[in-house]
Amino acid sequence: MTARFTAAAAARPALPACSLACLLVAGIPAAFVDAHAQPQAWPIKPVRLVVSFAPGGANDILGRAIAQQVSEQFGQQVLVENRAGAGGAVGTEFVAKATPDGYTLLLGTSSAFAIIPHLSKPSYDAQKDFAPIAPFATLNYVILAHPSVPVKTVKDLIALAKKSPGRFNFASSGNGSAPHLAVELFNAQAGIKLVHIPYKGGAPALTALMGGEVDLMFDTFITALPHVKSGRTRPLAVTSARRAATFPDLPTVAESGLPGYEAGNWFALFAPAGTPSPIIDRAAQAVAKATATPAFRERLAAQGAEPMTGTPESLAALVKTESARFARLIRDAAIRAE
Repeated sequence: MTARFTAAAAARPALPACSLACLLVAGIPAAFVDAHAQPQAWPIKPVRLVVSFAPGGANDILGRAIAQQVSEQFGQQVLVENRAGAGGAVGTEFVAKATPDGYTLLLGTSSAFAIIPHLSKPSYDAQKDFAPIAPFATLNYVILAHPSVPVKTVKDLIALAKKSPGRFNFASSGNGSAPHLAVELFNAQAGIKLVHIPYKGGAPALTALMGGEVDLMFDTFITALPHVKSGRTRPLAVTSARRAATFPDLPTVAESGLPGYEAGNWFALFAPAGTPSPIIDRAAQAVAKATATPAFRERLAAQGAEPMTGTPESLAALVKTESARFARLIRDAAIRAE
């Protein structure tokens, strides 16, 4: 899921050598020249980063963290603009229609790019309307059980769920949400059926778990941690590919009997399709440098997130792979949007 950053610019053809004067003589407008013939000067003014969720949540916090870091790389401010609505579709659609000049970027998520397109009919095409820049973080889950549930490991859970189909249920932040899909993926790979109980958000779902109204939940590290420490929930495993610093003693699901299982929400930067390649490369290099800084990694860790690296090409491949995976899962589990 991750990939080492490499300079993609070297593999792309250089822009034709032509002076501003010769382009103007040819009748090409100066505005076009500035946006397309000389992207090496980018950015010469502040850049807008659209976050498709309300202020204060994980998407907003991670968006502001990467914005601060790439601002230092660009030498220009990167200003976060929140455009919430429709599970992230509103802000995503806005950027899809923006001018492809590098001054409007998107904080994209696996939900907006790999899940929503298969649950609804957004006006954007996740694979055609955007130019991938680079991923920068993943937010994985910890499997939580209410203390009354007689399981201590993923193997216990799978064994009991197979013995008594329909016995256990799980809460999520909503039908078709990323945590919901993570559990359905778990169901599919384990050959079991945990019954879905959707709530209107992660907070009420977690409250229901702690109150014993539901048996299980796949929750983010940062919100789960205090309730694990207090003993109000019991952690079974983490859904990341590797053990997590937040829960160093917990095994991964893959280690616990489901090889290859991995689930979480990834975060990446995208630009509108048609944005010049040199701008994409410059932005990707800035993201790569940001993810390597200790200060940025500390900010991610404070949110229970982990750094993720990649190139524009690897991000495009990730979107394609994840989209196909969730399309199959949504179809096979007969999931419908609320």
